[in-house]
Amino acid sequence: MDTFDTILRPIKTEFATFRKMQDDLAVNPNPLLREIILHVNKQRGKQMRPMMVLLFGKMFGAVTDTTYSAALALELLHTGSLVHDDVVDESAQRRGQASVNAIYNNKLAVLVGDYLLSMALAFTGRCGDPRITNLVGALGQTLADGEIFQMFHSHEKLVSEEVYLEIIRKKTASLFSTSAEVGALSAGAPEEFVARARQIGEYIGICFQIRDDIFDYYTNDVGKPTGNDMREGKLTLPIIYAVRTQGDERIKEMIDRLKSGELSDEEISELIEFAKDKGGIEYAEQTMLQYRQKVIDLLPEGVDEEIRAALIAYIDVVINRKK
Repeated sequence: MDTFDTILRPIKTEFATFRKMQDDLAVNPNPLLREIILHVNKQRGKQMRPMMVLLFGKMFGAVTDTTYSAALALELLHTGSLVHDDVVDESAQRRGQASVNAIYNNKLAVLVGDYLLSMALAFTGRCGDPRITNLVGALGQTLADGEIFQMFHSHEKLVSEEVYLEIIRKKTASLFSTSAEVGALSAGAPEEFVARARQIGEYIGICFQIRDDIFDYYTNDVGKPTGNDMREGKLTLPIIYAVRTQGDERIKEMIDRLKSGELSDEEISELIEFAKDKGGIEYAEQTMLQYRQKVIDLLPEGVDEEIRAALIAYIDVVINRKK
């Protein structure tokens, strides 16, 4: 049994039901909207966040209509925000396919993102639990706050590790923490375990983003480190650690110019190699392993063994994934 089989084993039927419900959302009398939603659905990845909602719903009882509605609301919110992000970032691709804004135009992409976000709100109403409605609404605020918070710190010479972690808590980990929390709420979990579920989700989300950031230090399809984060002036954990512990004046001067968009491709490659040579990747890997242990320590006593194994496999997929 591979790792994903372990994750899906306790929720195999429920996940298939969720996917069918999601596919049904493309049924729309507006042919253009139907076409775009079908295209967006092709871009969905492994759908780790809905899996988390279903796993925590199953952990504390059973997956209910409320669980499904919450999972759909969160996935629609996430998808709508990504459509908007592609417009803001002028991205031509999303998960290896052309983005909505690239195929159509920015105006239509913004409208489709709005439509998906509105659908998310509609599904929170179907949950019948104001706590879930409030959490999904707060999540939308947190995601936007994270982007703005990152912009606010974008001109600092070197963001601290604490600021870096706060950015990824808001921009990435909040999706995972809310997924775990609403899953537990949907099954009527005790308050203590709802809080624990949220913390587990946050730790997994932090690992997810750290792994994403590590990818930027390695080769892409043409054999070069991508360095996309640095080209955008973003400093992630490996380079933050390396500069803080080993950086000399020349490296710090390069970081200053990086923030102004003045570095050449060769200089960005030099910073990438510096981060690798000075232990930045190892530090980021070790940080993920520390969060993995925190997740295991937080798993409730007496939880179903299949669910426990699924959640451990889940964080292992997050930490060890190759893309």
